Amino acid sequence: MAFVSGISVGTKAFLGTAKATRTPTGVAAGRRSTVMMAMSKAVPFLEQPKNCVGLPASAEFDPLGFSDVIPIKFLQEAEIKHCRICMLAAVGFLVQEIFTFGGTYFPKMAPVEAHDYYMKTGGMSQILMFIAGFEFLSCAAVYQTMLGKREPGYFGFDPLGLGKDRAAYEKFQVNEIKNGRLAMIGVGGFIHQYWATNQTVLDQLTNFHALSNPEAGVKSALDALVTLRHAF
Repeated sequence: MAFVSGISVGTKAFLGTAKATRTPTGVAAGRRSTVMMAMSKAVPFLEQPKNCVGLPASAEFDPLGFSDVIPIKFLQEAEIKHCRICMLAAVGFLVQEIFTFGGTYFPKMAPVEAHDYYMKTGGMSQILMFIAGFEFLSCAAVYQTMLGKREPGYFGFDPLGLGKDRAAYEKFQVNEIKNGRLAMIGVGGFIHQYWATNQTVLDQLTNFHALSNPEAGVKSALDALVTLRHAF
């Protein structure tokens, strides 16, 4: 009897403990739900990249988690720099189709073909030297950014005074990043479209024709990639 009653008491104690640790309901459950992991706006099935929250033009898109291992200010600086380069490149693609200086050194040709031409004649080496010089000069600015003394991408270049008002400055800051991202995609599209169709951008807009031989288009693109690889 003593053994049985001891089991009974222990069982009651165990059941009581289990009852006390059951999942709370009502208000307590509501409080618990608020601590659920936030999800990314751009990729709703992935966890929200915490270091991207609140940044200008942030869509919380970081599926590979770069912002968890690389300082976010460095990533911002790199993105803004590439945005500006590609916005200039997108304009350059279109201008070069309309106007060139002519002569032996500036012949009329498709922008994509111009890359290979200037690799052979030395023009691309000159551009590389200029870019390397600018990159070296910008190291001090990047260092200041990493110390938190400078906003990523800020060089104080505003000759028209568009950013004197803080609200306007933040608006143009977002616009620059969004247009830059579009330009990065656009320039890639310009290049691959030429490889596939052998038509420049304006030529295809005014004289569009679908690929009559898709296999040939794919082969042309692959040949271009091989040529580009050998160029480097």
